Amino acid sequence: MPNSAIPVITIDGPTASGKGTVAQKVAQHLGFHYLDSGALYRLTALSALRRNTPLDDEHALAKVAEHLHCHFDGMHIFLSNEDVSDAIRAEVVGNTASQIATLMPVRQALYGLQLGFRKAPGLVADGRDMGTVIFPHAALKVFLTASVDARAQRRYKQLIDKGFSANMKDLSMDLKMRDERDTHRSSAPLKAADGAHHLDTSEMTAEQAVQQVLSWYAAVKTN
Repeated sequence: MPNSAIPVITIDGPTASGKGTVAQKVAQHLGFHYLDSGALYRLTALSALRRNTPLDDEHALAKVAEHLHCHFDGMHIFLSNEDVSDAIRAEVVGNTASQIATLMPVRQALYGLQLGFRKAPGLVADGRDMGTVIFPHAALKVFLTASVDARAQRRYKQLIDKGFSANMKDLSMDLKMRDERDTHRSSAPLKAADGAHHLDTSEMTAEQAVQQVLSWYAAVKTN
């Protein structure tokens, strides 16, 4: 199957909107591969922090991104064969990832790596620019959102479940700051792709959101 014929579903949205959970479940249901593009930026951030790479040196950060030795195994994410699934979810890593994601050299360094995840029988990719930049010709594009309160509650539960400390007020402020940074960055800002289906999950369960995405994809396949 030529690469261009491999179906892609993109699910973009802000931090803690639930796009990762929904994308994983959709991929599992369809038997597709899954790309958590945000994890690549978190892996870059984690590597940079461990190496004490200056966060204002975009070229040094790009080199870190270029030489990522990582792979995904189900729910687990490995960096140089170390399971860093929990480590990359720490707030300092997330904040650093959001900062370096504004840098064009870093985004360019990760561009080809992301394209490489498109393999038969298909791919579900979640992030902030999957439908606008990385896979603009995706079969289905979804822009998934939720209120700041709903997202803060989800993020709080996620952190507590993983053993991290968390404060709801601080999380809400952090989400607003990330939204501002992501939507106003000059390179690949967070926005809905042309033709994307909008899905607000504030009052939805993950399973309800998954079923909606699968319904949209079924409609695309029959057209």
